[in-house]
Amino acid sequence: MQEINDCFKKVKKDCFKFISSQETKKDKFKNKDKMIKFFLIPVSFWIVKKINKKKPLIIGLAGGQGSGKTTVSSILTLILKKYFKLNVFKVSIDDFYKTRKDRKSLSKNKHSLLMTRGVPGTHDIDLMLNFFKQIKDRNFKSLQIPTFNKAIDDRCRKSLWYKIKTKPDVVIFEGWCVGARPQLNSQLKKPINSLEKVYDQGAKWRTYVNNQLKTKYKTLFKQLDGFLYLKAKNFSLLREWRLKQERKLWVQTKNKKNLKIMSSGDVINFMQTYQRITQQMFKDAIKSSSVIMNLNRNHQIEKIKFKK
Repeated sequence: MQEINDCFKKVKKDCFKFISSQETKKDKFKNKDKMIKFFLIPVSFWIVKKINKKKPLIIGLAGGQGSGKTTVSSILTLILKKYFKLNVFKVSIDDFYKTRKDRKSLSKNKHSLLMTRGVPGTHDIDLMLNFFKQIKDRNFKSLQIPTFNKAIDDRCRKSLWYKIKTKPDVVIFEGWCVGARPQLNSQLKKPINSLEKVYDQGAKWRTYVNNQLKTKYKTLFKQLDGFLYLKAKNFSLLREWRLKQERKLWVQTKNKKNLKIMSSGDVINFMQTYQRITQQMFKDAIKSSSVIMNLNRNHQIEKIKFKK
């Protein structure tokens, strides 16, 4: 416990500063001390124990839309850097979305719903696999990978891409579908919401997405050395949190020209594209994750379970 207390004293100021940057007047974080001290610091110690000095440790972090992945991964990164003096690189699977141009082509050739970013099939898998390959290379020099701007629904210009100059000790790879597993073909037959019922009557879209999980994404997720999962109580809560997230994006974006920020109706439709995989992950991720962080209705970690 003394180690936990020492760590908390050293990282508290930086963590609170980050949390403050994520708050708006309407949405304030509660129980910050408890989240950091009793949940995220112990997870950091767990990560450190898994480090292999010969190659970067790749930790996946998943959770439904709006569950707090960015906040949790950012605080873990702060703790690992500040207290443990590690070189940590945090990246989201979202940064590897295909460009609007590529998704437009995919929507014409495969299914119109693939224009909407999010589901497996809308990321550049080869780019991600190359990223993991390069950071493991003994002769690593430097690397650039894309950043994605959700406000314009496209990649940032190259001058704003991430620049990795030294090999990381730890990579935190976060995303809503990180670690997702495919469903059985029989599970795909029945639509689970109005979007699937109206726009995917022949199950072509969901079958394509599911096949991506069976193949390319399975190869991608095998790269993970550990898997953290933020578990919400149900999908309705995630929808509520995601609506808050979009409002926050509007408040925090200074240049409001040509934005692709969504209305409440757009968010609800958008969430329907995520629903099938998210609900399946409620079942699968509990079995496959190394650490489960259970979230209460107030968007706070209430319990944590270390499995392996």
